Amino acid sequence: MNAPAKTGHPKALYVLFMAEMWERFCYYGMRALLTLYLIKSLMMEDSAAFAIYGAYTALVYAAPVLGGKLADSLLGYKNAVILGGILMAIGEFMILGGTESWLYLGMGTIIVGNGYFKANISSIVGRLYDDDDPRKDSGFTIFYIGINIGALLATTVCAEVGIKYGYHYGFALAGIGMLLGILFFILGGKEINEHSQPPNPERLYAKDFGPFNRFHLTIFGSLLIIPILYFLIMYNQVVGILLAVVAVYVIFTLLSTAFSGDNVLRDRIIVLIILMFFNIVFWACFEQAGTSLTLFAERNIDRDIFGWEMGSATTQFFNPFFILIFGSIFSVMWVKLSQMKKNPSIPAKFGLGIMQLGLGYLVVLVGNMFVSPEYLLPLWTIAFLYLLHTTGELFLSPIGLSMVTKLAPKTMTGTVMGAWFLSFAGSNYLAGILAQATGSGEEHGATQKMIEEAMSPANTLATYVDVYGNIGFITVGIGLLLVIISPMLNKLMHGVK
Repeated sequence: MNAPAKTGHPKALYVLFMAEMWERFCYYGMRALLTLYLIKSLMMEDSAAFAIYGAYTALVYAAPVLGGKLADSLLGYKNAVILGGILMAIGEFMILGGTESWLYLGMGTIIVGNGYFKANISSIVGRLYDDDDPRKDSGFTIFYIGINIGALLATTVCAEVGIKYGYHYGFALAGIGMLLGILFFILGGKEINEHSQPPNPERLYAKDFGPFNRFHLTIFGSLLIIPILYFLIMYNQVVGILLAVVAVYVIFTLLSTAFSGDNVLRDRIIVLIILMFFNIVFWACFEQAGTSLTLFAERNIDRDIFGWEMGSATTQFFNPFFILIFGSIFSVMWVKLSQMKKNPSIPAKFGLGIMQLGLGYLVVLVGNMFVSPEYLLPLWTIAFLYLLHTTGELFLSPIGLSMVTKLAPKTMTGTVMGAWFLSFAGSNYLAGILAQATGSGEEHGATQKMIEEAMSPANTLATYVDVYGNIGFITVGIGLLLVIISPMLNKLMHGVK
């Protein structure tokens, strides 16, 4: 494996770093502004905006399951990444149409693009190294830093531009960022080509339907999915039904496999299913960042910093900022704890992560003790909330994919990985439903005066404190329960660490 002597990593890794950084700038830039755009520009009520956001992000997380399979079997990773990036940029520019219809079309296009891009650029990173290459974990760590730099830039630059100068400028900037990512990828050189070609180029490019080959037909098929996604976002309750049906099918498949094998296989799959449900709990609460927590910052957080007012969407920057600070520290910490034989088990880490998430929401109760006469809480309230959410994420997120590959039977790793990603889709949909608990004055038949009173700073603060307090206590309890039962679950993992 050729690698520059100074860094020890393939040059292609840094090309992929830049491509992924700009793709995350695109995605998180749009995500940071979406709820505010729905409510302030398209004049939607909180509950409607949250439902759309939940359906959109759920579909974003579900799409890579299909995009990854198409790349593996037909397109190859390079074609998939380029196609995905172009579609994501087009989707951002579609939103500039300024209407609800253009927004839904743009979101549908971004979902398809993300499905092709997100799963497959990570696959290329993995293919840069041999399975036993000791640089592999370090390479993925570098790549993960690129993800968080992109998210940090999106939640500062993109969010601030959108809030201060107009949402359309923020969306346009996200689209330009995506084009930069694709440009870096295309100029990446022959080493990327070496690891990302179609499995069967002759089959892909041979004329199959008149003058069209299978690559053309894949593009046409992808475009035909966009109108379907348009209606799924518009009638977003259907997304929940689809996810529920798929979840029942996946769980049935996993359990059928579990009880057809030996005790070790059965126990490990049961643990996987249990931890998937806890994973949904964590991310449904964590993913309030783009919805209710952004509106909480908008309505009831004092964002003035020495005369400069931080945008409400910009408060989302705390998460990637803390990830960049603490990510390496946690990596070293796990190694040291392992050497001391005090590293918590995977289920215990999940439980501790959920407990920290809950404690983050309980910070709001502390901040409420320092409320101003204008019913604003100090900025440190949301900063400490995100700090605890981030440390919770670091207890849970980095080990999730690794856990799946270790517990899943070799014959169905892809199926189990798909189920794991679908748990993120489900959690994002539930996050939209959970956020609706913070909506005020939108009951059927409410008069304009009732709505205005409910949306007063005093009433919105009371709602946020009540809802976040409940979420905090419940999730701390759920996390504590998982910590208590973690020794039993650890035994069922039969030696997997």
